[in-house]
Amino acid sequence: MKKKQNNNEATDRRICITRKELPQLLGCGLQTADKIAREAEARVVIGHRVLINVEKIRRYIDEVAE
Repeated sequence: MKKKQNNNEATDRRICITRKELPQLLGCGLQTADKIAREAEARVVIGHRVLINVEKIRRYIDEVAE
């Protein structure tokens, strides 16, 4: 199986991303990205899988930006 390459353009069009992709989108570490996802209420839990709603992250960042 080929490993999927991370493409920022593809991430921009997706509704949800994984926890591992969020730090790349935000430009921060995993702990900070998890904190932002919780504060933005952007976590989507389906079974054991945790996804992050990109639109909620974008809105949250816009709200807290000075």
